[in-house]
Parts: sequence; structure tokens; C-alpha cells
Amino acid sequence: MKKLLASTVVLATVALAGCATTGANNNAGTAIGTANEIGMNVFKAAIDNQCRSQIQQQPAWRIASVAMTESQKEAVQSKVCGCVSEQAPQQVTLIELGNAAIDANYRGQLVTKVVAKSLQSCYANFTK
Repeated sequence: MKKLLASTVVLATVALAGCATTGANNNAGTAIGTANEIGMNVFKAAIDNQCRSQIQQQPAWRIASVAMTESQKEAVQSKVCGCVSEQAPQQVTLIELGNAAIDANYRGQLVTKVVAKSLQSCYANFTK
């Protein structure tokens, strides 16, 4: 399902970029902006999934989460991973995003890199 969604986003981006270069669409700037927004939303979702996976592997999380209810765990994960997802666009270039849209292996590496850069600072902010 994720591969299908990623493929659809890539095809939509290519199609919209093609319209922009031929002048066939007067709203090309808007279409490209929309395609970029969709791509960034997919990227942020991948960041959120990776963040939740990595946060559960943190020794500090394992200790802290013992005393939490399931709703408290979810609330903390949502806050921390929301922070990581919001920092994601600042951590990558458009070239990296383009490469990630084409290459699944690169996409996984990029997501892991971005989460690693942001997770500790976001986690520290919410555990003070």
C-alpha cells in the first residue's frame, strides 16, 4: 500500500511538472506547489512512523513508559514525533526529496537520518 501511494505521488509529480514545463496549465505554480505539499505530507508520515519505531527502542523510553498508561504513551509519542515531523523539512533538500521519491532504499536512509537528527532534541524538550 505504501509503495502504491509513493508511486502515485511520483507519477502525479512528474505529470504536474510536465504540464508546468509545456505551459499547458496557467495554474502550474499552484499544481507544483500542491504536488510538493503531497510529497512532503508523505515524507512526514514516513518520518512519524520511523520516529515511533525508534522511540520505542530508546532505553529512556522503556524506563519512563513503565509508569505510563497507554493514552499517556500515545500522547508523548505524538508530541515528540510531531516535533520530529515538523523539523523534517528543515533537515532535507529538494534534491534529497526527489531522490527519495525515486529510490526506496534512499528514502529509507533519508528518513532514518532525519529522525536520528531530530529525535533526541524533541524527546528532551518533552521530558523536561
